[in-house]
Amino acid sequence: MAQTLFDKIWNEHVVSSNAGFPDTLYIDAHIINKITSPAAFEGLRKRHVPVYRPNQTIVITEPSFQHIPLTDLSHFQLDMLNRNCSDFGLNRIEQLRLDQVFPYVSYPGQTIVCDEKFSDILGSLGSIALGISELHVEQVLATQCLLIHKPKRMKIEVNGKLAKGLGAKDINHYLMSEISAGGANGYFIEYAGDTILNLEMEGRMAICKMSREIGAFGGLIAPDEKTFAYIRKYSSIVEVENQNEDAFQKDLYSDDSAVFDEVLEFDAEDIGPGNYGIGLSKLMQSRSNPHSAGMITFDGSAIVAGYNDTDYLLNRLENIEEFENSKDYKIINGD
Repeated sequence: MAQTLFDKIWNEHVVSSNAGFPDTLYIDAHIINKITSPAAFEGLRKRHVPVYRPNQTIVITEPSFQHIPLTDLSHFQLDMLNRNCSDFGLNRIEQLRLDQVFPYVSYPGQTIVCDEKFSDILGSLGSIALGISELHVEQVLATQCLLIHKPKRMKIEVNGKLAKGLGAKDINHYLMSEISAGGANGYFIEYAGDTILNLEMEGRMAICKMSREIGAFGGLIAPDEKTFAYIRKYSSIVEVENQNEDAFQKDLYSDDSAVFDEVLEFDAEDIGPGNYGIGLSKLMQSRSNPHSAGMITFDGSAIVAGYNDTDYLLNRLENIEEFENSKDYKIINGD
């Protein structure tokens, strides 16, 4: 049966699925930081539950700069993170921002979660990357799984040559004006078309990062040679260096006859400058007239991915372990 790229990755990671209920989705990598993790670790302590897969939990400290009148808040957050890492046997990546680290700890075909909006950029590497709430952080720490209803699938295809000087952010602003802030509610997006694929990896990251701005769970781009060249150059994952690249491709593309719930097609020739450069009193082009300075109205808001029930998953750890043992793929930072 023909499948979308999203379906292929999602179905590979479903531990259990029952009609009318959230899927139990296995998570390859969980990235956390000091700001939103303290309550999750405290929840584990109260339950007397360890971190289920420490080697698949990536902790990033991020630089902190005091900018509000609360004495030593940043220092307190860092001390708490250090304590939590020590108590739960976790290693840290020091003094880098999340968006700086993401591309170096990922590879195509993964499921990745982080309680941070920048997680969307990992879709540019051909992964399902989801932003989660603080409640879900505890859930994934305890079980390496996320309870979540499967999103609908949207394809956004942009073809044609961009005008000179335009790039990924101009594409983003145009798509936002066409789709609206709530236009992709309930969907996970696959970006396609020669305009998208002609972007460098950093441009693709910018495209995927926009996904939540139009209400989607996230977005991805099918990996190609440009993707794997980027991974070979920058990835810090030992498995990527030591294994045959074919093992990571796994037919990571949407089949020709795959069916999406929604398909939107755009022509690059319709895209105008969208980056800041106009006067403060002026506005971006409107949807009805791309050459006007009319007001753009956005309806709706971004959805929160997931569903929280840590106890439900903790009672099914045996099923999760069976799922792990049944898979032949390597897990990030795994033993």
